[in-house]
Amino acid sequence: MSDLYTLHGFDPSPYSVKMRALMRYRRLPFVWQATGNPRDAAVAAGLPPVIPVLRFPDGRVMNDSTPLAYALEREHPGQRSVVPDDPGLAFISDLLEDFGDEWITKMMFHYRWYYEADREFAQVWVVSSRNPTMEAEARGQAMQIFNDRQVGRMALVGCTEQNRPVIEESYCFVLDTLDRHVRSLPFLLGSRPSLADFGIYGQLQILSVDPTPAAEMRARAPDVFCWLMRLDDASGVEGQWIDAAAPLPEAIVGLLEHAAKTYLPFLAANAQALQDGAETFEVELLGRPYAQGPFRYQGKCYDALRKRFAAMPAVARDRVASVLEETGCLRYL
Repeated sequence: MSDLYTLHGFDPSPYSVKMRALMRYRRLPFVWQATGNPRDAAVAAGLPPVIPVLRFPDGRVMNDSTPLAYALEREHPGQRSVVPDDPGLAFISDLLEDFGDEWITKMMFHYRWYYEADREFAQVWVVSSRNPTMEAEARGQAMQIFNDRQVGRMALVGCTEQNRPVIEESYCFVLDTLDRHVRSLPFLLGSRPSLADFGIYGQLQILSVDPTPAAEMRARAPDVFCWLMRLDDASGVEGQWIDAAAPLPEAIVGLLEHAAKTYLPFLAANAQALQDGAETFEVELLGRPYAQGPFRYQGKCYDALRKRFAAMPAVARDRVASVLEETGCLRYL
């Protein structure tokens, strides 16, 4: 049996490029299947239409980037793992990956569909990625249909005019914090990349291409742009995790503090709204009101984070709890 994987995704998808970079780092042989509609591969396998989709060498098909990352850990234990050996660092990695997947994605969606230049570029990028030689009239229709669909979903994912100041301030904070960090340490938790790196990479890689956020990144955080290029193919990287007993790097503490002011209170409010059966919820983030409808998937993310924290060995949990309390995260976990 061949050991070749097939990864169905496409370049404008943050979760697709996240998995592509992760598999490159882990040196897992795969075919990048990036034409057509990758969701079709999920539907054909009886899965929800979520990308990327990974076909395993034995024919199994799975999707959704975080479960896929952990499935690969089980398939290839100890082979250039992206999960730190220390359970405490592994939890920090999980928390920051989730922050990337579910909070920084709001920045990606906002910038892509709020500003005219970004909307125009995104239509071309998405449609040409699926079919680069589409006939002009059909291409124009496909671009308009995709634009209308995505713009119509903005309020659903919280990308509204009311929320814009919170989202854009958060983007600038992430850029500034990461830019300082990657000048002294190649990756978030050491000289090798973790799942946290790839979670944040996926969203920022798209933001580094779309016109408005890309200009902000190049002007404000050029070292972040270079970090993204390193992560895109880190197959040659050899490195170590930071000392789990030592204090966390300043920038990681800063990101945790920011998560405690943005993503975690958002998750808690979302969970409460789901429990109450509310159609919308409002929470104060960065001193401003933030409102949207509740999302069941993010409710599952919050539940998973809390269960992972509770399941840690007591020694590691107690050690991590101190920095989580210091940063304001613990109250939500």
